[in-house]
Amino acid sequence: MVEARQCSFCGVKIEPGTGKLYVKTDGAVFNFCTGKCKKNMIDLKRKDRETRWTRKYAQEKAIKVYPKKSLKKKKIRRKKQG
Repeated sequence: MVEARQCSFCGVKIEPGTGKLYVKTDGAVFNFCTGKCKKNMIDLKRKDRETRWTRKYAQEKAIKVYPKKSLKKKKIRRKKQG
């Protein structure tokens, strides 16, 4: 059975069969959930502790980011014309 992994940048659980695997020439292995995480860590060299949408930022700042709020649709009231 394949195990679920954790994103190396944002800390989100990655389901089996999804995500990206990045291996550096020195043998370090990184798992990413999306291209957004890979780009921020590898290409832009950002730190996960300073990026606001990551779990590690939320843990350091002691704020609750996950789970996200459920989105509720607003009721639209239409005026009668006439």
